[in-house]
Amino acid sequence: MLKFNEENVKRQKTSKQKRDKVVRQSRVLNYEKLIINCSRLKPKYLNLGLLIPILAISIFGVLMVYSASWYNATIYFNNPFYFFTSQLIGFIIGILMLTLTYFLDYKVYRRFSWVIIGIATFLLLLVFVPGLGITRLGASRWIGIGGFTMQPSELAKFAFIIFAAKVASETFKTKEKSMPEQVKSKKRFGLKPKGTSSADGVSRHLSIKQLGLILLIGGGFCGLILLQPNLSIVMTLGATMFVCLFLFGAKLKHLGILLLPVLVIVPIMLVAEPYRISRLVAFVDPWATPRAEGFQLIQSLFSLGNGGLFGRGFLNSTQKYMFLPFSESDFIFSIIGEEFGLVGAMLFLATLGYIIWRIFKVGRESTDTFGKYLCFGIAVLIFIQSVLNIAVVTGSIPPTGLPLPFISFGGTSLAVFMAAIGIVLNIDKQNKKMTSSIN
Repeated sequence: MLKFNEENVKRQKTSKQKRDKVVRQSRVLNYEKLIINCSRLKPKYLNLGLLIPILAISIFGVLMVYSASWYNATIYFNNPFYFFTSQLIGFIIGILMLTLTYFLDYKVYRRFSWVIIGIATFLLLLVFVPGLGITRLGASRWIGIGGFTMQPSELAKFAFIIFAAKVASETFKTKEKSMPEQVKSKKRFGLKPKGTSSADGVSRHLSIKQLGLILLIGGGFCGLILLQPNLSIVMTLGATMFVCLFLFGAKLKHLGILLLPVLVIVPIMLVAEPYRISRLVAFVDPWATPRAEGFQLIQSLFSLGNGGLFGRGFLNSTQKYMFLPFSESDFIFSIIGEEFGLVGAMLFLATLGYIIWRIFKVGRESTDTFGKYLCFGIAVLIFIQSVLNIAVVTGSIPPTGLPLPFISFGGTSLAVFMAAIGIVLNIDKQNKKMTSSIN
């Protein structure tokens, strides 16, 4: 009887173990099915390595705008969410724009580049129209219709990049037509033919005519923006234009000739207005005028110093309590440094650098020259604008008002930058489709 009970217990244990094994296997199968089903929801050619960091840094920017602005918004507008709501709307519009540009074939921009230039020029002129143009702090940089406002110069920067990429890629196409058939066949398979100076099999150099056309549009935009006045955007666009010309194939001697008048004009522009001279003096020695021109830079440095290694914590900045002017826009990086410290600031810069690298990578892998140059131009603009903003905040260059991409307050800036990322994602998608069809 005892022996029978022991055998019965063993059989029960064995059956229980089998049941547990079956349950575990079913769970594994369920998890695998869940993973497979989730992977099916992802579009086949979507570059998540770029999209996820962009969404993360943009959401972080919306939160930082709230952190940096809630006190001032409460004091001036009796609404702590005043700036946050506006930035959130800009983020939602940016998501819609990113989705639209992702699904729209980027080659459309090449076909309608002149139309885009015309629209951008028209919007830049509207800021001078009474009733439409909005003047703040002595500058007419915005247009407003009802409760909607936008800054046309943000659109003009990307309109120029599209046009410059189109002109440069057409120059390359013209040279490609004269290539021998043997060179063309090697180029189709990604080989570098002998005797060529580039991986695409031709020597890419912009002609004088193409160079002049790019400079005409870029210089025209700079002139209109300077009349607003907005010297910081002019500097950003000018630097972007110079670097893009180098990447697009302009000869070094031509770039050298262009650089000479710039070295003369820029100093004249810096001293042409009294407030710019005051900013230069404050940059050299901000502590000479701690309650006047040097006040903003001193408060920015205090904010960065207060953060220490790990920061004071989210929402715990003290400089935003009406000590640091424009803490939600031009000097928001100071608040990031104060609340997240050196470690947090470096992580943020690493993320921004990773995004720029990913955009360059998409450009390098693109089989279409227009798509390649478009990615290069977008990456260069993000890099230059970020460097200039952080240089101002840290006192490395004279103070000038320039937003930090994806972070600073400004719905137009955020929406346009996110739309540009959608263009990059579409270029990557088109390139992957072409590669998979060949394979």
